[in-house]
Amino acid sequence: MPSYVRAGSLPHKRHIQFRRPDGGLYAEELFSTKGFESVYSLLYHLRPPTATLEVRAWDRPAVQLEPNEPLRNRHFKTAKIQTGGDAIDSRRALLGNDDILLSIAQVERPMEYWYRNTGGDELLFIHHGAGVLETPFGELAFRAHDYVVIPTGTTYRVLPASPTRMLVHESRGMVTIPRRYRNDFGQLEEHAPYYERDFRAPVLKAPVDARGEHEIRVSNAGRTAIYIVQNHPCDVVGWDGYCYPYAFNLEEFAPITGKLHQPPPAHATFEAPGAAFCAFVPRLFDYHPLAIPVPYNHSSVDCDEVIFYVSGNFMSRRGVEEGSITLHAAGAPHGPQPGAVEASLGAKSTDEIAVMVDTFKPLSLALSALEVEDEQYYRSWIVEEPARSG
Repeated sequence: MPSYVRAGSLPHKRHIQFRRPDGGLYAEELFSTKGFESVYSLLYHLRPPTATLEVRAWDRPAVQLEPNEPLRNRHFKTAKIQTGGDAIDSRRALLGNDDILLSIAQVERPMEYWYRNTGGDELLFIHHGAGVLETPFGELAFRAHDYVVIPTGTTYRVLPASPTRMLVHESRGMVTIPRRYRNDFGQLEEHAPYYERDFRAPVLKAPVDARGEHEIRVSNAGRTAIYIVQNHPCDVVGWDGYCYPYAFNLEEFAPITGKLHQPPPAHATFEAPGAAFCAFVPRLFDYHPLAIPVPYNHSSVDCDEVIFYVSGNFMSRRGVEEGSITLHAAGAPHGPQPGAVEASLGAKSTDEIAVMVDTFKPLSLALSALEVEDEQYYRSWIVEEPARSG
């Protein structure tokens, strides 16, 4: 987590009596990760969050994935995917493995229920739109080009202020700041491309004192349920700790540049078990007089590389558009397409915005991705030789 946060009313010690104005006890909740051995927060509810009236089945369709066979580089034009609804039912799975699932969602209406993913952290990237993530920790406003990190087990709902297109990463573990950016005390170091003040925490509102029937849909690694609870999830009077949802906008990302081309690790934003995340934002190009601005050819022999193209001019890649996703598979070299190197020479800067995730297990494909695939993408590196006369 970026840092310690304290909000609302709290007792002076944890695990002691903390009473409401009517003399009753507030209900303390430890919101912990990895048992009791990693980051956690303490929340104080008007009433216990454990009061469950009913548990019933949630008939949520399972995600079906097929191997990337034949193994090849692929291009998916996700803007063509017609989706709509709330932030959960509008998700269309694209790519996934045992560590992560990537989906696209077009959020057009607010969630009328709450959602809790207890199988791992979620990382939302907001392509277009704006709104509020409502949680027991408070309200977290989001806008275009935000990353929104939602810790596993967080009860939330998304309330869009306008139609919101997002890329959803469902991790099987914790989404964290890369270790090399943090000192021994967890503070971001001077060389990091962002600072603690760049991260936005939820704003705690007045507790909602509403007893009744509140629906929470729960998922965990394919298992699902619907809980009907008695007390409103946002009846929190105060909380503190290191585990909470937060947002970070790409406008705040300070790209690392150099004399020669900087490889993807220089653009790292987050990491998770089996995955590394990067962001490519408007920046100055390399300053060596003979520098080649576009990336060099490379073989990522131990990972699959996924790039989501957000906006701007992607000079190393042809045929992509806003919302495109390229999958460059381990075992298939990739790099600038024909003409891109020469065309880039002399360029001083780029206006491109893209976000990337590398996965260290092979990614499989969902039907939603295959339906919008540019099936000839793997041929886009072919150099057409001019015809010879005579």
